[in-house]
Amino acid sequence: MSKTFSVFTLGDALITFNPSETGPLRYVSAFTRKVGGAELNFAIGCARLGLHTKWTSRLGGDEFGRVIYNFARGEGVDMANVEFVENYPTSLNFKEIREDGSGKTFYYRYQSPILTLEPEDITEAMFDGIDLIHLTGVFLAIDPKNLAIVKRVLEIASEKEIKVSFDPNIRLKLWTLEQAKAAYQEIFPYVDILLTGLDEIEMIIGDASEAALEQCAIDFNIGQLVIKDGGNGARLYQDQTWYTKEAFKVSPIDTVGAGDGFDAGYIYAMLHGYSPEDTLEFANGVGALVTTVSGDNEGLPYLQEVKALISKEKIIER
Repeated sequence: MSKTFSVFTLGDALITFNPSETGPLRYVSAFTRKVGGAELNFAIGCARLGLHTKWTSRLGGDEFGRVIYNFARGEGVDMANVEFVENYPTSLNFKEIREDGSGKTFYYRYQSPILTLEPEDITEAMFDGIDLIHLTGVFLAIDPKNLAIVKRVLEIASEKEIKVSFDPNIRLKLWTLEQAKAAYQEIFPYVDILLTGLDEIEMIIGDASEAALEQCAIDFNIGQLVIKDGGNGARLYQDQTWYTKEAFKVSPIDTVGAGDGFDAGYIYAMLHGYSPEDTLEFANGVGALVTTVSGDNEGLPYLQEVKALISKEKIIER
């Protein structure tokens, strides 16, 4: 029987309000309530693919907090490290979606319940049986003290020899580029797998040439440097070699969450020993499927759906 791999992630989750129509948000009068958050999207993506997934977070002791908790638990995410906090409202965001599928996000996460999470809340027992830890820059951006929490996670990862993946997931509405770069300088040396958008890594190191990317991987001893480039596909720099895979051709409806889906797909394939090219192909497939459904995580596929896309199988509906 094949091993079920376990992954760990932590971060804030939000109630996302999706607009009922496309266009500038100021003209939209009706919304649909959804659940979002980069790390939670990743956790759900991993769970749907069949990975055991632990998510650590804090939710408001309110109705929206219950919505998130019940939704994530229903997706099979391990919620043992998620707690409710009174007097801290569950975070919200409102999405704006344009006709071409692009969009903006407006955050309302002042006094987020995740602010109550402290370094001492991170215990070694949380990581028993964990094969990989996934972190993102969103959690770091919410509050400066979260860097200490991440460092505690990385310390335990080092002690237990657990692989670490990191997605910068830059949110300049939450912090400045200078703050982000300073935090990443401290994080990158502990990262085994860096999953970054091409535009993000260019902001971080100031150069997106292959030579600069290679030097970044060397400087920080990053074993797998993964470049996500949307419709242009994805690249991987590993063992002094570049691997490239083209994107799947789909008609995008909503691109939000595609990067989180790509991350989940990459981690699934990597843990299961896929070749570099097949790992990129699988991750591209997950990311592509996410864009075909409106919502942050509604389009995250199940394993058989990704395999069907890759092998060009037709799914029988009836």
